[in-house]
Amino acid sequence: MLPIRRVLILLIPFLASVAAHKEPKTPEEIEVQRALQAAAYHCAPAVEQFTAARKRSWAQKVLAGRPSLPGFDELFASETYADLPGSASDAEQTVMGCSPLQETRIQNNTCVLTPVVTEGPYYHQAGHPVRQNIAELQPGLLLLLDIGVIDVETCKPLPNVLVDIWQANATGFYAGHPVPHPHLVGEKPQVGGKRSGLLSAFPRTIEEETFLRGAWPTDANGVAQFTTIFPGYYTGRATHVHTKVFPKWTVLPNRTFTSDHLAHVGQFFFDDEINLRIDEMHPYSENPIRHTYGRTRNWRDSLNIFEDSHGPEGQYNPVFKLDLLGGVISQGLIGYITMGINASASYDNRWKG
Repeated sequence: MLPIRRVLILLIPFLASVAAHKEPKTPEEIEVQRALQAAAYHCAPAVEQFTAARKRSWAQKVLAGRPSLPGFDELFASETYADLPGSASDAEQTVMGCSPLQETRIQNNTCVLTPVVTEGPYYHQAGHPVRQNIAELQPGLLLLLDIGVIDVETCKPLPNVLVDIWQANATGFYAGHPVPHPHLVGEKPQVGGKRSGLLSAFPRTIEEETFLRGAWPTDANGVAQFTTIFPGYYTGRATHVHTKVFPKWTVLPNRTFTSDHLAHVGQFFFDDEINLRIDEMHPYSENPIRHTYGRTRNWRDSLNIFEDSHGPEGQYNPVFKLDLLGGVISQGLIGYITMGINASASYDNRWKG
């Protein structure tokens, strides 16, 4: 049996041939997926410690004399994830007196490892701002995202890689894409097949819109944090957040970026139970398809994207682990997830359709 690192090195030449949202079919592609899956098992203990430390450090920050919810800048200050001494009573503490503080228990399905899902039609090749707060005054439920990145070859946090994310707003629209093509107004969703429930992609008609889009580099601890709102849903798709990871990039004068080294394409999801609860909150309750086509549950996600995100043998977990920021859900949520990537992989930074 070859060591995992050796298997990954041997398979790197094949990684570039695995297109986004392409089911592994050839023996080489299947072996790539299985090797990365083995890396997930191999890295699980390290990721457990990684994520538990992130949660503990954040919670200790809140417990250290701050009776109220910290502001965005305080919560995501550079020292938030600095090493802090633990205590035996941590597990008995509560965050703001309401939410139990517990170390994350990460099983062997921790990592979102393989770029097997489509980036979708709403990514902007140019113009994604480099920023942590991507909400841009969009109304919705406060959502703080804590996204860790590890190197599957070393099982160690991966600093200084750019995590790029984008999502729909509370009523299911992406920045720059408010309306369908004129000849497709009134189009009905696809019935049956892998595209069941989908409409044709809306064109980009407002070039300057950038809400709910942004990228930020991981810090020395391999963590990128974002302030956003909980995403809404649209026909045929489960609620999700898109992501790309770039090991190398260049910041442009207008505070956007460019890169020719894409190492990961993926999508994150949320538990259906949380999705259904948030559906009742304003402005999510104003989704224009709520009383017609309604939301698509994870297990019915079109193009099999939710299923593909679990990997060919179902061993990955693309669902955020959510904690309340306060005593009730309306005070906001913080979501944790860890991605394992092979920083040596390189993919075309363009939508495959």
